[in-house]
Amino acid sequence: MKVILVDDEPVMHLIMRKMLVKLPEVQVAGAFTDTRSAAAFLNENADIGLAFVDISMQGESGLAFAAEMEQAGCRAQIVFVTSHKQYALQAFELSVVDYLVKPVSQERLERTVNRILAGRDSFHARLREDSVASGARELVITALGDFSIQNESGRVKWISSKSAELFAYLLLYRGKRVARSRLITDIFGGMTRDNAEKYLNTTVYQLRKSLEPFGMRETVRSENDGYVLELGHAVIDYESFEQQASQPVSIEPGNVERLLHVERLYTGDLFGSKAYVWAIHETERLTELYASFVTRLSEVLLSQRNTTAAHKLLAKLHVRNPLDEMVVRLLMKIHAQEGNKKALNAQYTDYVKLLSRELGIRPSKELLLMYDSLVSSLIDSKK
Repeated sequence: MKVILVDDEPVMHLIMRKMLVKLPEVQVAGAFTDTRSAAAFLNENADIGLAFVDISMQGESGLAFAAEMEQAGCRAQIVFVTSHKQYALQAFELSVVDYLVKPVSQERLERTVNRILAGRDSFHARLREDSVASGARELVITALGDFSIQNESGRVKWISSKSAELFAYLLLYRGKRVARSRLITDIFGGMTRDNAEKYLNTTVYQLRKSLEPFGMRETVRSENDGYVLELGHAVIDYESFEQQASQPVSIEPGNVERLLHVERLYTGDLFGSKAYVWAIHETERLTELYASFVTRLSEVLLSQRNTTAAHKLLAKLHVRNPLDEMVVRLLMKIHAQEGNKKALNAQYTDYVKLLSRELGIRPSKELLLMYDSLVSSLIDSKK
């Protein structure tokens, strides 16, 4: 995928290039310090898939640039990279795929790129599969790490943040009636009953209006003082991940890359930075499924002595939950397999300190015995 960088600070070009060069699927095709040059380049190069855009720049802002590109029908997706968190809400009202706050970490950047690549691959794969069909437009719904709806015509532009939230709510219960009273409590809690009723009516209208250009207005149907979301053909990322991650993990010839692809499908928690309170149980369920899948996959990789792949996967889990003892155990096994006593000691010592600082407890007896055993085996192997 070809990308461009738009930032009036040349040093950010160097920083972003250094991180993006580590991603083999990405090629930086250009870097610009002003939006006018970037817009001209995009107009002449329709194969650019992604633009990393700063918001606060001299001259035209990144927000204005994104709005102009959207209006012009530019096919390149946009990720904002900025130091200003306060623009997040305004940014997501545009059709942008992510919002990265400086300084951007390598792991956060990789999650964004992987999500975009996974969505693009799923989108084009489904279009190919349905190319013989009646010409119905395939819908792709991204909900892991972000929230967007698109087909080959473009992305749905939400009229309001509440209309996006209402669709997200109905999506989790699609095909089932959701009572108005439940929507009022979960989405419009804190308002008076009369105001919440009016706000819900307005939001339903805005949602249908947002979906209308894509021929989806009638997918939100009124039923018995409630609403039902009825979708036809749709690719939903968290469903694809759940279906594949729930299968038994076994490594066979040619199977490793498929399993690693399943892991890459999980590009962030459900609905990303929006983190809707009413979705917390589903978010936690998918998070636990991801952790379980990565743990099982890592154990199999370790049994095949593929420590490099296992370490990369476990490092992601460790960042998400440094207190997970199972992940620490597996990381310690990796260091032992690699004969790295220094890394093994550091892994165990850091975990002991973390437990003491955060929870005021000591590591389990099982972990202590495992650590002693691994250290002894390393000492014996050098004799």
